[in-house]
Amino acid sequence: MESSTIRRMSLLIGMFFTLAFMGACKKKVAPPPPAPTPTQPAPAQPTVTLNATSTTIQSGQSTTLNWTSTNATDLDLEPGVGKVAAEGSTNVTPTESTTYTITATGPGGSATANVQITVSAPPPVQEQPAPNVADLFNQNVKDAFYDFNKSDLSSDARDALQKDAEFLRSYPQVRVTIEGHCDERGSEEYNLGLGQRRADSAKQYLVSLGISADRLQTMSWGKEHPFCTEHNEDCWHQNRRAHFVMIQQQ
Repeated sequence: MESSTIRRMSLLIGMFFTLAFMGACKKKVAPPPPAPTPTQPAPAQPTVTLNATSTTIQSGQSTTLNWTSTNATDLDLEPGVGKVAAEGSTNVTPTESTTYTITATGPGGSATANVQITVSAPPPVQEQPAPNVADLFNQNVKDAFYDFNKSDLSSDARDALQKDAEFLRSYPQVRVTIEGHCDERGSEEYNLGLGQRRADSAKQYLVSLGISADRLQTMSWGKEHPFCTEHNEDCWHQNRRAHFVMIQQQ
């Protein structure tokens, strides 16, 4: 009886260890941890530069802004310009001293650059005094010259008188004396008459060009008051003239 009981117990104990061993063999093995995800590099930080062809200008003048950038998807240039390309230039005409700022934005952040444009007032305009009519007369009104013993007008004399008429038309307040002059050859009486004829021929031509006769008076100096005192043809030619003198400015 006892031995039978012992065998049953031994059998039960053996079955227990057998079952325990089999359960241990069926235990699941934990899977290995997943492989780490590769780290993505951080987006690059944007960069931007801004400069001007001239940072000092006078009021009313322009200057050119130039910029470049990297790693930016949006650029804004202020004041007054707005959205711009990644690289470029633009003309600006600030009315007062202004700081221009460009902002570059991208996945990696933002960056700014600026440039100061100084606007100065233009120098004061120096008012030029009104030209003196007498000075203008002396600069623009030319004498008419004559050939020896002649009082009729040469082509050169007519050209000179046409320009004189242009000036007199522009300044209707001017009146003139036309003086007739001669070279030293011939008698005093003859040269006084010749000088008068020369002055009269110049006046008549100016009247034909539209200059009122009451603005022109004539006289003769003959061979008195020469412009040149040498005794040669060049000098005599200078003395054979109708000479203009401004006598009145109203």
